[in-house]
Amino acid sequence: ETPIPCVRCNQTVKFRDLLATARELGADCLATGHYIQRKAGPDGPELHRAVDPKRDQSYFLFATTREQLDFLRFPLGGLQKDAVREEAERFGLVVADKPDSQDICFVPQGSYAAVVEKLRPGAADPGEIVHLDGRVMGRHQGIIHYTIGQRRGLGLGGESDPLFVVRLEPETRRVIVGPKAALARDRVILREMNWLPQAPLSAEGRRIAVKLRSVSEPAPATLYPQANGGAEVVLDTAQFGISPGQAAVCYEGTRVLGGGWIAAAESRLAA
Repeated sequence: ETPIPCVRCNQTVKFRDLLATARELGADCLATGHYIQRKAGPDGPELHRAVDPKRDQSYFLFATTREQLDFLRFPLGGLQKDAVREEAERFGLVVADKPDSQDICFVPQGSYAAVVEKLRPGAADPGEIVHLDGRVMGRHQGIIHYTIGQRRGLGLGGESDPLFVVRLEPETRRVIVGPKAALARDRVILREMNWLPQAPLSAEGRRIAVKLRSVSEPAPATLYPQANGGAEVVLDTAQFGISPGQAAVCYEGTRVLGGGWIAAAESRLAA
């Protein structure tokens, strides 16, 4: 799987432990610098995408609960990043010109593979890169360096069409590659679904837009509840590079309805 540690951090360290500490201190609220908006709705506070679409962090905050939202505030969500920097400069804050960071905070020099290898010895063991048709295309230095949908860095040539990572097989240490068409999926199974609206998700389903990667645009779909706190997303049009471990975040316009962790992605046509 390709996890998102930042979401788990928000679920635990920030919005559980830190929020509990804020309550113990008698604070009125907990304000964070996330680029997301908290708006008043008919049934209480709602989460909405940030005004600045390039900075919007709603994908990473889908697991925020209704109870947490009552106590949280996001003062930067209604501002453009340039305006935030201007305010920081006006107040003489030393971080006014701080470069944007894309690294995971607990990973030195951004080398996430080194952290995984330390925690999971053997995860960097070499193995084969195999085409869907069975051809052995080459060797790799650990499946921790690959994710579903990856095109760059495969080190493969000689094919008329680009190759993508289609599947990872940790048991055999094989990286399976194929054409982009082999990545098409239109049904996504979610676990640990967090649902923010007060009304529960009905069995008839609900029309949504779903974001399946942090860098992708929301795609039209229908969301259905499943047993054990899960959900099923049926996409109007097949999407590519859907990876287990990533998040599927559900929207209605700018409003964040919630989301869940991707457990599996399938093609209904193939089924």
